[in-house]
Amino acid sequence: MCGAGTLARRRWSLPAKGGGQECPPHTIARLNLVARILETDRLILREFLPQDADALALLLSDPETMRHYPAPMDRAGVEQWIERNLRRYAEDGVGLWAMVLKATGEMIGDCGIIRQHVEGEYLYEIGYHLRRDHWGKGLATEAAVACREWGFAHLGVSRLISLIRPQNLPSQRVAERNRMTIWKEVDWRGLRHYVYAVERTGA
Repeated sequence: MCGAGTLARRRWSLPAKGGGQECPPHTIARLNLVARILETDRLILREFLPQDADALALLLSDPETMRHYPAPMDRAGVEQWIERNLRRYAEDGVGLWAMVLKATGEMIGDCGIIRQHVEGEYLYEIGYHLRRDHWGKGLATEAAVACREWGFAHLGVSRLISLIRPQNLPSQRVAERNRMTIWKEVDWRGLRHYVYAVERTGA
């Protein structure tokens, strides 16, 4: 158990045709579903599916939510966002995960861990985006804290970061509640960012 809830990771694979180990009973219906990565008291974080595009568009096309990005995203941009994270799962083992309310099953944002290249080194970033009608409820913090605990437990790293624009005060507050402090400032992808960081206890 942890402060943000129980962490769980389950991945199932289909047996080879013509033989191989049988799938556990009760999992057959889940084989075509996406992997659930972890859960908190109120949230489930799971891998994206292509059919998440409609729900994700409500977030990524909102000008207020995307004010610290170059522009809100159109449908093609939303689909590319999902495809990019599917590649990350395959190549890096991590990525942004769909954030789903346990109570309703509604996808309201994303949160996860991204392998980023920052000033000549690869670092793991906790990233989060939350639909505007769910701001102010502590959900981004709940998800980010769970990702911090999961990252230190599973990735073998001593530091996790969050890259945040200086003007993005709400995201900075989430990082601070996630035990992060400003480590340094960088020009990243043509824009100034604070690099918030947290060290693994005992690392």
